[in-house]
Amino acid sequence: MAKAVAHANIALVKYWGKRDAALNLPVAGSLSLTLDGLRTETTIERLGRGGEDEVRLNGELADAGARRRVQSFVDRVRAQASSQEAVRVESHNHFPTASGLASSASAFAALAGAACAAFGLERSEAELSVLARLGSGSAARSIFGGFARMQAGERADGQDAHAVPVASQIELGAVIGLVTGKAKAVGSTEGMNRTRETSPYDRAWIQTVERDLPAVEQALRSGDFDELARLTEGNCLAMHANGMAARPGLIYWAPATIALMHTVRSLRAGGVPTFFTIDAGPHVVAFCSPEAMAEIQSVFEKLEGVQEVRACRTGPGIQVEA
Repeated sequence: MAKAVAHANIALVKYWGKRDAALNLPVAGSLSLTLDGLRTETTIERLGRGGEDEVRLNGELADAGARRRVQSFVDRVRAQASSQEAVRVESHNHFPTASGLASSASAFAALAGAACAAFGLERSEAELSVLARLGSGSAARSIFGGFARMQAGERADGQDAHAVPVASQIELGAVIGLVTGKAKAVGSTEGMNRTRETSPYDRAWIQTVERDLPAVEQALRSGDFDELARLTEGNCLAMHANGMAARPGLIYWAPATIALMHTVRSLRAGGVPTFFTIDAGPHVVAFCSPEAMAEIQSVFEKLEGVQEVRACRTGPGIQVEA
């Protein structure tokens, strides 16, 4: 038996588009911050040959689709270990699942770490990142704590498409305004495919990412908070504009999403060091200086339509126990 704990990451430069869907190879790089308040714990127990896999998510037997996705991932590890043993997988997300908070990132990072440990496979962080990416593209970044940059890579087999840690002179906290606990109507994979196939802005989006990625990394290294805020908000809005231009358009926002965005900008205009980003969902993440977290949380809690507010600090990389 082995256990792994991984944390979700929220991208400052977004991942939205694949060059190879089967291997989850991104069309461009991305950059994110791992957060301590978005945690997945996964245990895997080997059951021996001849049995059947059992998959439980958040205490319930997984539905057929989720079970197949987990089994397919574990099959890769079994093949590497030359094993045919069945497994029992129990995974628990300590935050809303499939609602736009990168739950698949922490889930597949934890699954990668637990599966390798359970089957006795020693893997480097880069190798775990490659493996986690096969389950979810953003999971490659959750292997690492703090800031991480996803390398798009060039190889057809994807072995150079993995995350690497990024040094920063800026320390960030995050206050998340959760708008709903429900799963989003259009998942990220379907949304990416629809955008690539139908949005007239998709090529411009890829060019935007290629321009923003080195600029954001430079802002982190130089400690330029204002430039980081400008680039992150712009990248977020460009991603959503690209999705909204798909046919039919992807509108992940709710009324409270817009209210939260305006609130963050109002706070910043008043001198509070903060800026927003939004993944493929309705929730708003206000990145900020750690000292500003309490004030932002207090303001968010008073907004209509905000169901929960979570304050997070920089999270650690994957932790594995065998």
